[in-house]
Amino acid sequence: MLPVIVLIGRPNVGKSTLFNRLTRSRDALVADQPGLTRDRKYGVGKLGKRPYLVVDTGGMTGESTGIDPLLEQQVRYAVAEADQILLLLDARDGLTAGDQVIGEELRKTGKPVTLVVNKSEGMAQGLAEAEFHTLGFSAPVPIAAVHGHGVRALIDQVLGALPETDAEPGPSVDGGVLIAVVGRPNVGKSTLVNRMLGEDRVLAYDQPGTTRDSIFIPFMHQDKRYTLIDTAGVRRRGRISDAVEKFSVIKTLQAIEQANVVLFVIDAQQRLGDQDANLAGHVIESGRALVIAVNKWDGLDREQRGSVKSEIERRLPFLDFAPRHYISALHGSGVGDLFSSIDRCYSNATRKLSTPELTRILETAVREHQPPLVHGRRIKLRYAHQGGQNPPVIVIHGNQTEALPASYRRYLGNRFRVALQITGTPLRLELRTGENPFRGKKNVLTPRQQRKRQRLMQFAGRRKH
Repeated sequence: MLPVIVLIGRPNVGKSTLFNRLTRSRDALVADQPGLTRDRKYGVGKLGKRPYLVVDTGGMTGESTGIDPLLEQQVRYAVAEADQILLLLDARDGLTAGDQVIGEELRKTGKPVTLVVNKSEGMAQGLAEAEFHTLGFSAPVPIAAVHGHGVRALIDQVLGALPETDAEPGPSVDGGVLIAVVGRPNVGKSTLVNRMLGEDRVLAYDQPGTTRDSIFIPFMHQDKRYTLIDTAGVRRRGRISDAVEKFSVIKTLQAIEQANVVLFVIDAQQRLGDQDANLAGHVIESGRALVIAVNKWDGLDREQRGSVKSEIERRLPFLDFAPRHYISALHGSGVGDLFSSIDRCYSNATRKLSTPELTRILETAVREHQPPLVHGRRIKLRYAHQGGQNPPVIVIHGNQTEALPASYRRYLGNRFRVALQITGTPLRLELRTGENPFRGKKNVLTPRQQRKRQRLMQFAGRRKH
């Protein structure tokens, strides 16, 4: 599974800035679930040698009573999931009583902690982190999150101390296709898992968020191997508290990253919320193949069904590539049809695409609708080839490709998707501009400039005579 790195510290020490730096985004809010603080953010780390999950927690006051009671429970859950904790400190404030209390609380957890001294720009080397040694952890690491100074070295150090994991999704010879079943609490994920397995393998009852762990269940269906990842792991009902009865974001994100296909479950009898959109957005970002299962469909009349379909199209238009099934996990209607879509989506996501075929599609698309002019010059797209699988990546070579408008990129993506009949998986385009052989050379004219100069000289010669 992907390692989990949790950011902890007092308010305004730069946790969110570091979070955005690690995820390479301005605001990589992946999930804002009920029962979680607004300041708690989840994202996939993109800075460093390998992927990981980053959790940004709410600021803690570190008062004498311990961690702020309003945040204590949520932060403790984040800490419990952590493989590494980054305790952020403010170099300009120096060591405060709040830092000391937070440090003492983290020491009790037994989790590995790295001290990160932020806002150290402009300070003498060694001076910024000197007084923080008294916290009793490893040597503090100075950074400037707002400028990015020292951040890459920090994450390389942290990842280097964590064990290597094989978190890359791909074909599973032994376990078959990995299917992550995800969705909001109480949408019927565990009921659907049991129905797909044909047995009561996981506990399911009408209680939202009953579990926090993901479980992997290999099984056979029509002589094919699959492994279901149920993101609602099993816990005894008597041990469920209000805070635990919530969506386990970390486990779900890990399941999505590891899966080949995501089975996104929506409750037809509840309105779509931001939680659904955030989760769907993360599936798109991860590039996983996707099948949508609209559950509890049997209890709706015709008017209600039309309203649900309209709401899905309005709130989740970016999922139009994914097959949609209307099912009843409780009674089994429509569940059997999910497998054919899962197989097709997985096949499309891992399909090999030939360079001649991709180039022909590109040439046809350009011939029917040419790219725009940039500074009087036409953008040229020459050829295309496959750059990756799961999701399929198509690399397009040309000139001035960095100036290609987003609308034209969408046009090309749709042309490739239709021509290749690719459904159920995101399709990504990468644009590459060839090197200009005359770039950086002084007094060297391009062939076009040479011809223009020659014509001018000939014209000047005729006027002279």
